[in-house]
Amino acid sequence: MKKLKLIGPFSKALTLKDLPQCGSLRDDQLEVISNVGILSQEGQIQRIDDWHKLVEYSKHHPIEIQRVESIFESLNLPCPQHLTLTPGLVDAHTHICYAGSRARDYADRLNGISYEEIAARGGGIRDTMHHTRKASENELVDLNIKRLRAHLSRGVTTVEIKSGYGLSVRDELKQLRAIKRLSTAGFSRVVPTCLAAHVLPPEYRTANGDQHQAYLTEISTDLLPILIKEGLAHRVDAFIEPNAFPVKVAKPYLEYAQSLGFKLTVHADQFCRGGAQLAGELKALSADHLEASTRADLEALKVGGVIATALPGASMGLGIQYTPAREALDLGLSLAIASDWNPGSAPMGHLLMQASLLGAAQNLSAAEVWAGICTRAADALGLSNVGQLKAGYSTDMIAFPTDDYREILYHQGMMAPSLVWAQGTLHPPLLPY
Repeated sequence: MKKLKLIGPFSKALTLKDLPQCGSLRDDQLEVISNVGILSQEGQIQRIDDWHKLVEYSKHHPIEIQRVESIFESLNLPCPQHLTLTPGLVDAHTHICYAGSRARDYADRLNGISYEEIAARGGGIRDTMHHTRKASENELVDLNIKRLRAHLSRGVTTVEIKSGYGLSVRDELKQLRAIKRLSTAGFSRVVPTCLAAHVLPPEYRTANGDQHQAYLTEISTDLLPILIKEGLAHRVDAFIEPNAFPVKVAKPYLEYAQSLGFKLTVHADQFCRGGAQLAGELKALSADHLEASTRADLEALKVGGVIATALPGASMGLGIQYTPAREALDLGLSLAIASDWNPGSAPMGHLLMQASLLGAAQNLSAAEVWAGICTRAADALGLSNVGQLKAGYSTDMIAFPTDDYREILYHQGMMAPSLVWAQGTLHPPLLPY
């Protein structure tokens, strides 16, 4: 067994410990403690307490002390006067396993061409599909290591990654095998999701009409069993839209995946309603997007116990309305906030910046924003050991150069972490992607 490590001291710690799982939050519900040390062993927090108490404890136990001043000295970096520790951020919705660029699509949107029009003429998701199909598994791994490093540099220590740019059994497997390899690359914790039901691949668009059911039958028969056998994913997603997978064809597929033991998450109500109602009916783990959702849709999510996941990056990238986050919280829903980092509608991928701006636009408290990118985001992924600074939780934590946690959201993503620990491993500041 590895020796205990005592890390600190930190001026402050925002623990996010034991917050309510649903509904609105006030800032006075946040636990903020001073002069903090973290006792960690094998990537798990054993104790969080006053630094001096832990130093005294270490005199009677075999503990390695890692002072932050010494860490910065070893990195040849000046040590900030103050450091505030927070849990590592959790990004519960990304599409970063891809090849190619959609800069042309972005330029077209700036010139007034809609997302749907771009997709209809061969751009959009299918353009990324062509590039991703051409890329090898090794190339996808290399591209995604760069993206994981960028996320880690911004404090994201847990990342959900979807497939959905292969759109064939062979290429979806290639994506998910690459994602599985990323989970052992030594960066963030990776949670894979199968999004084979992203859009209908061109092979299933025929002169006699679109063959949605035939494609989903192939995925159900030939892909999902392999995911179980190889342990490639335990989550299944579907893009519920009339020009992707309408409710009536997606529902049997999702029900079948659920019967096999997969947890469900749904791309819901980005442009048209229907997905949130389906997510509520199926009691999915989360419904993501929700920009077009009404109060009735949010109420359906509440009845189904579904977490609402806001994706402000997509709203920014497409110039559309935000998820009604304030209304969702006031209705008593759990709200997660994720980046939707993808090559088309949300290429920024900066979770902290997006969450800060969503908070300003939707009048969210700091507590609601932090819960959305930590504790409630962890709930959206079904994880019970990340998102809080608490004994028994993973040593995923980030240190910002301030003694006031409010400064972090105030700077809207421009205050970068000085140090990041992911699963107990210290990562020095990294160059952005």
